[in-house]
Amino acid sequence: MNAYINNVAAFLPNAPVDNDHMEGVLGQVGGKPSRARRLILRSNGIVTRHYALDPATGALTHTNAQLAAAAVRALARPGFDLASVDLLACGTTVPDQVMPNHAVMVHGELALGPLEAVSTAGICLCGLSALKYAALGVSAGEFHHAVALGSELSSQYMRGVMLQPELEAQIQALEQHPEVAFEKDFLRWMLSDGAGAVLIEPQPAPSGLSLRIDWIVARSFAGEQDACMYAGAEKQPDGSLRGWGSFSPHEWLQRSVFSVKQDVKQLNEVVTRYTAELGMRQVLQAHPELRPDQVDWFLPHYSSEFFRPRVAQSLKDAGFEIPDGRWFTNLHRKGNTGSASIYIILDELFHSGRLKAGQRLLCYVPESGRMSTGFMHLTVTAPPA
Repeated sequence: MNAYINNVAAFLPNAPVDNDHMEGVLGQVGGKPSRARRLILRSNGIVTRHYALDPATGALTHTNAQLAAAAVRALARPGFDLASVDLLACGTTVPDQVMPNHAVMVHGELALGPLEAVSTAGICLCGLSALKYAALGVSAGEFHHAVALGSELSSQYMRGVMLQPELEAQIQALEQHPEVAFEKDFLRWMLSDGAGAVLIEPQPAPSGLSLRIDWIVARSFAGEQDACMYAGAEKQPDGSLRGWGSFSPHEWLQRSVFSVKQDVKQLNEVVTRYTAELGMRQVLQAHPELRPDQVDWFLPHYSSEFFRPRVAQSLKDAGFEIPDGRWFTNLHRKGNTGSASIYIILDELFHSGRLKAGQRLLCYVPESGRMSTGFMHLTVTAPPA
């Protein structure tokens, strides 16, 4: 593939929020503290994260499009003007509006001239899908200064004011089936806000290091698994989703149809097997030359430290064991930012001074929506002579 990442940037809104203050920023639901919060935080290992919220009022300080635009602006450097961007490929889980698409809203925030604007839908993997679209377009010669990004404004739907108490009859049902309440509360303590972007060009940068995009492999296992993470729907006993369009507007609020939910039992049982083990087996079918001793840096996106040993074991089960010392993550300090996570991880490593020409990076992006996964292989490249 004739495509190089020549710059990486990230934007994290406002000051970091620690575990003791996050519920104060997000707000309580029904005036009561969450009973699940401490349990989830103890498992996920996240110490600080960022929210695009005013801590005093809970009001949004940025839109999703503004977060994305801030990351793109950070790509500007001497010798590169954003006015030369000819493709903007954007991934996000929940855009600011149903329509128009997220990419054109980011384009509008940037106030750039005519370009191609593409949005990729999904959850965590859509950020990598946007990057693959951009890389293939540059490699084909259609684009020369492509920007790909992932951005998330998870706090917009995790605020307490957005999760009002349900009717008394439903509260009684929740007391009998507490796992339902847990699935609605679980993600409030797992997700946070941020954006990241990359500049992709057909040649390495004239100075500094670049990352050659060797390949990107993405696979969906939806033919074998029901939905696991979802919003705008209710999961039925048979595993199918009943979409928001079949509910009345009154039911949207009454049943919290638009809250983001996670089938935690399904997540724990299958996510690493499908996204790491079976995903890696798919990678090795496509690229049998790949060996674990060739990987200098492994950049995994995972939602919680709880899954780190499980990912390691799943890779080992696939015959691709990577020593712990080669792993690079910033989950603890920057949180789980969904589709933006792999960009934010890559940004920190790219600007850390720890990369050397010839090193190889393997990025891993799982998605629990209906069990999808993606792997990206990069080679650190010196500027041309």
